[in-house]
Parts: sequence; structure tokens; C-alpha cells
Amino acid sequence: MKVPVALTIAGSDSGGGAGIQADLKTFAAFGVHGTSAITAITAQNTVTVSEIHEVPIRVIRAQIDAVVGDIGVQAAKTGMLASAEIIEAVAAAIREHGIINLVVDPVMVAKGGARLLHSDAIASMYRYLLPLAAVVTPNLPEAEVLLGRSLPTLYDRRQAARDLVALGPRAAVVKGGHSEENHANAADSVAIDVYWDGSDLVELSGRRIPTKNTHGSGCVFSAAIAAGLAKGQAPLVAVRAAKAFINGAIEHSLELGRGHGPVNPMYRRSD
Repeated sequence: MKVPVALTIAGSDSGGGAGIQADLKTFAAFGVHGTSAITAITAQNTVTVSEIHEVPIRVIRAQIDAVVGDIGVQAAKTGMLASAEIIEAVAAAIREHGIINLVVDPVMVAKGGARLLHSDAIASMYRYLLPLAAVVTPNLPEAEVLLGRSLPTLYDRRQAARDLVALGPRAAVVKGGHSEENHANAADSVAIDVYWDGSDLVELSGRRIPTKNTHGSGCVFSAAIAAGLAKGQAPLVAVRAAKAFINGAIEHSLELGRGHGPVNPMYRRSD
């Protein structure tokens, strides 16, 4: 049986809540065969990232080449790309293999506060990776770093989505989970993501779920978009489905460890 194939190019999370592990669970939840190229090995749990080992460039490239050369991929996503050299190598592979359906999750900081992207790598992300993206999915702090300004309001996020697309991606989703709007009344609080693809500006609203267990939410959201693209969905359709999916994954998040527990991309699986 032929199934759609998606590739995640990201770091490994030993705690299983984010990174490669979360991406592969999400692909499976969408009925997509997941493949991977590991860019970094992290020692992490729900509390902290204690060690990071960047995989050699040639090994990262070899993983991508091995998967694409034999299995082929219909879509890919990037997560933790720690250095300028890794970003440039991954971008070259994406370009040379002609992978059009690329979701870029510009991972910068772990939930526990550990920095996952060297500060000197931002320029390489601008120059090499963002122009290849079908969709870029920054959270609010990541969008502020990418654009070099504060984005305190919904109006600011709308403009940010437009400005991100001007950097090269074909579409951008600026996520609103970190915003302070409506935060006081948890019962009716919402998180609004802003999508822009050069012609349509769409606001995607979801109920803000009062939980600290959101580890891996950005990974799962971007992987869900990649899964949709792999299945032939239009970007906005894939983003809408991913928004609904991540809301469910957060609502059914797992109470694990002493810190930020993970979201649950397998929440739709029947027992």
C-alpha cells in the first residue's frame, strides 16, 4: 500500500515530548509514513536540556539523501537546526532534492529555557532556509526575533505574518499562544494564530487551555501541517487541520515529570 511520506529534519528529545519523537508520532496520527534526519542529540526531560550534541554535517546530509533517494518524500519539516552550518547544509539538500512542501519551525529556545539555536545562525535562516519554505510557523517570541521588534497586539501579529512572507516563505503562521490577550479570564480565553499567504489573511482561533503541559506543541503543530501537505492538502487547509489537532493534543496533554509535560499527539488513538 502506497502511503504519503513526510520527513522531519530536527533534533532528538530523549524525553520523547518534542523534536523527532513528537514529529513521528504526529505523522503516524495523520496516516503518513514518517522518516527522519536527526540534526542533534539532546539529553532532556520535562525540566531541562542538560546536553546537546550536534550531529556532523555529513551525517545529516547522508540521512536526507538516503531517505529521499530511495523512499522519496511528499513534504518535509525542519525543527532544531542549531548552527549556521547545519542550516546551510539542510537548505542545500532541500533545494537539490526539489522538496517544495517544506514547513520551517524556527526552533530557538526549549520549553525549559535552553537555547537551541546559536545567535549567529539567524542570518543563515533568513538567507538560506526561509525562502524555501511553503509555511513558516514561529511562535510569538520567535517571530519577534526574526523581525527584530516586539509584537504585543493582534494587529502586530497580522503585520508580522505579512512581513515574514516578504522574507521568502509562501505562507506564514504567527502563533498566538504566548500572547497576553484575554489571558485574565481562563474560561473564555482564546489563542489566535494569524495566517498570511500573500493574498488571504486568516485568523485561526482556539480555546486557550489552562495547562503547563505544552512541551512539544510547536513541533506537533508544524509536523501536522507537513502531514497535511504530504497528503496533498492546500496550505491553509493543512494549517486549519493542524490548529484543531494541536488544540486536542494540548487538551489531552500528559502529566509526566516535574516540569512541562508533553502534549499528546496520539490522543485520537482508541484504547
